[in-house]
Amino acid sequence: MFLSCLLPLAWLIYRVVSNDLGSDPAQELVQSTGEWGLRFLWLTLAVTPLRVWLKWKWLQSFRRMLGLYCLFYATIHLFTFITLILEWQWGRLYSEFLERPYISVGVTAYLLLLPLGVTSLKTIMRRMGKRWGQLHRSIYIVAILAFVHLFWQVRSDYLEAVVYGTILMSLFMLRLIWRWPQYFRRVNS
Repeated sequence: MFLSCLLPLAWLIYRVVSNDLGSDPAQELVQSTGEWGLRFLWLTLAVTPLRVWLKWKWLQSFRRMLGLYCLFYATIHLFTFITLILEWQWGRLYSEFLERPYISVGVTAYLLLLPLGVTSLKTIMRRMGKRWGQLHRSIYIVAILAFVHLFWQVRSDYLEAVVYGTILMSLFMLRLIWRWPQYFRRVNS
């Protein structure tokens, strides 16, 4: 599983080496790494519904790794954007924030994702206790911001954004359906 999560990166490296990134290689790298970060975020969110509904308990042991790969690809996404698009010109970053609000939403999602990755060590989990779970529930906010980041970038073809949005809504709905009876048991007792 660990090595299979590195396959998208290996494929991107192969495309760079073979000069197969199209007419705008920088934009292709930024877009591809962002999409893989989003895919790993969705996969991380899919673990609990699959575990609950399909009884795939074995999948739980991979959730943390999938979340860390989400952070890994999001970090590469941010790094390639700063390096290849902004060329480390910090003055441009401010103007990009003002002109393109999807960048500020993406950076906000990344800044919320970063503590989740940092606190995923077992020793930190134990030290944080209940606060660890409260912190990690912010993954839902990260997911919404990541989707908004994607959606606001769309220029003409919304199909891909609609597919990502439908998957996210389905993952959220599965959680609501799963928790609905638990909520009513607490309210009625």
